[in-house]
Amino acid sequence: MEIIITESRDIPRDQLMDLYIKNKWSSAEKPDLLYQGLTNSHTLVSAWVGEKLVGIANAISDGCLVVYYPHMLVHPDFQGKGVGGKMMSVLQEKYADFHQQMLTSDGDAVTFYEKCGFKRAGGTVPMWIYQGNDH
Repeated sequence: MEIIITESRDIPRDQLMDLYIKNKWSSAEKPDLLYQGLTNSHTLVSAWVGEKLVGIANAISDGCLVVYYPHMLVHPDFQGKGVGGKMMSVLQEKYADFHQQMLTSDGDAVTFYEKCGFKRAGGTVPMWIYQGNDH
């Protein structure tokens, strides 16, 4: 199985929505806003096996100092096969010289991000106003 990582905004909406629905992310309930938000990201990377979208990750950034990684999803059938690691490697390479790379994680994803070099952010507390119900 060859996994191809691309940095492209040309993502078929139906495959994108399938990925979010299969991962039970509440942002799938707002498909137009989700698609617009992803395609307007500072960076958008996607993972493919043939013509099938198997992963997506994005970055929001000021372009100089700070980058935030809000979305990283891998199709459930492809989790544990290195897809997320490859996408994160592309993002971390692009933003390697930035002062701060940030993300919010929960559940099993915490261990994945620790393997990518992320650490708990000192005494900080993640905070939000959230309209979803999946966390």
